[in-house]
Amino acid sequence: MSDYLVPHSQEPIGILYQDEHLLFVAKPHFLLSVPGKHPLNKDCLISRLQQTYPNARIVHRLDLDTSGTMVIALGKERHAELSRQFRLRQVAKSYIAVVAGEIKENAGTIDLPIRADWENRPRQKVCFERGKPSVTHFTVIARGDNSTRLRLHPVTGRSHQLRLHLLSIGHPILGCDLYADPESLSRSDRLLLHAERLALKHPVTGQWLSIESEPAF
Repeated sequence: MSDYLVPHSQEPIGILYQDEHLLFVAKPHFLLSVPGKHPLNKDCLISRLQQTYPNARIVHRLDLDTSGTMVIALGKERHAELSRQFRLRQVAKSYIAVVAGEIKENAGTIDLPIRADWENRPRQKVCFERGKPSVTHFTVIARGDNSTRLRLHPVTGRSHQLRLHLLSIGHPILGCDLYADPESLSRSDRLLLHAERLALKHPVTGQWLSIESEPAF
């Protein structure tokens, strides 16, 4: 994957909230969170932000194909505190996804352990022997046109967790080039997955902040 040249997103980064300690931003899809290994994959969210905010530090990541809300620390001390909250799972997150097929249940939980699929990197796979515990809650927002719009609440944050969990119940995310079948992939020119909401404690005031961004789909 280090030789893969990512498409360069021309969409601007949206500033959702800012103060002297942190930023909440809306990451466009097709924009890396951090620089890639290939020399031509250096354009990314954090490098663009550091042109305006030199002390900006990445706290967490979204996949290249995923759009949505992210928090950025301004300074070393704020980075340490925000990273601690993510590490201790003290952060609340929700995502919006559109999947193939109509899910009958109005809500549910997917509890399937995940590990790297080393022979097919960067894919992941469900593995009951060596996989790490992975839990996703979902609620149905709408159904129609042989698809379902969902709000997802991941309890854990494994790589590709949402994509793989939804595939595992027979409903791949539309536009997913890693896990969707050809028909589901062809139904969208982008991955229909968006990090809608991110909530955490302000690293200085302790105030609970809940910031949202709307998906473009």
